[in-house]
Amino acid sequence: MIKIKNKNIDHNSKTFFIAEIGINHNGSIDNAEKLIIECKNAGADAVKFQKRTVEKVYSQEELLKPRESVFGKTNGDLKRGLEFTKSDYQKIDKICNDLDIIWFASCWDKESVDFMEEMDIPCYKIASASLTDKDLIEYTKKTNKPIILSTGMSTEQEIKKAVNLIGENNLIILHCTSSYPCKTNELNLSYIYKLKKIYSCPIGYSGHEVGLSTTLAAVAMGAKVVERHVTLDRSLWGSDQSASIEPVGLAKLIRDIKVFEEAYGDGEKRVYDTEKPILEKLRKINTI
Repeated sequence: MIKIKNKNIDHNSKTFFIAEIGINHNGSIDNAEKLIIECKNAGADAVKFQKRTVEKVYSQEELLKPRESVFGKTNGDLKRGLEFTKSDYQKIDKICNDLDIIWFASCWDKESVDFMEEMDIPCYKIASASLTDKDLIEYTKKTNKPIILSTGMSTEQEIKKAVNLIGENNLIILHCTSSYPCKTNELNLSYIYKLKKIYSCPIGYSGHEVGLSTTLAAVAMGAKVVERHVTLDRSLWGSDQSASIEPVGLAKLIRDIKVFEEAYGDGEKRVYDTEKPILEKLRKINTI
């Protein structure tokens, strides 16, 4: 059993839905608030952000590369412009507490983990890009909080090493393909079954595809945690916007997951009371 704030996650629990705001706020706390409200209204259990210490994650050469954006002319201008301050995250914390929705972040460096520890978030996400970062994984594990591990662009051996570092007692593994947006024939949803056979911890799905049906299929295949990127408008600028779900689609997906969970049942065959009048009317012969 993995406990994230007031939510319990195991092999028999309801789907824990994470709405990945990430950097789709485009550096605007107002956009972040609008997204949080939309996610809450849609029925998401949690919203997730991304935290980077820009100078630690990127080299000076990378930061100086030309890249036009609303923040300036370099890649560094963009990366810095997308980062929220402590004051911003304090506002996010209040918004989420007022709305009663969980929030947390994927941290890309040790300093970001320290930053989020000050915010006392309930769990951490290790992004696919960080799956092979031994130091970051070990540092995050020291918080003793649940870790959600995304497995995009990783080999089975790399996944195994990361899981061994973390241990399965406080871990959720997400199947993932890290392309944005992801082609349907590269989703490889059947790998969810293999992860469930290999590991004892809860298995989930982080999707970057266009559309909703394949994410619902992942839940039907046993994903107990689902993560999808969300946006106010897929036409907005930003690298993740086109692989994200708008509010109407988010509400529809969460609704359909809940319908599936209600329909799934317990696997025991029974004759329901609602069937009995039909039985008496239509079944004329009973010689078995």
